[in-house]
Amino acid sequence: MQHIEAGARSLSLLVDLNFDRIIYVGTVAAALMAGAFIGSL
Repeated sequence: MQHIEAGARSLSLLVDLNFDRIIYVGTVAAALMAGAFIGSL
């Protein structure tokens, strides 16, 4: 049980550290999809 808690804690720390990067990648992906959609009209 402690092993699972430690894994969850380290995972949440990883997400906290990389959250801005996740948002950046998501924004770029959304922009590419929007561009492809507009280009296909």
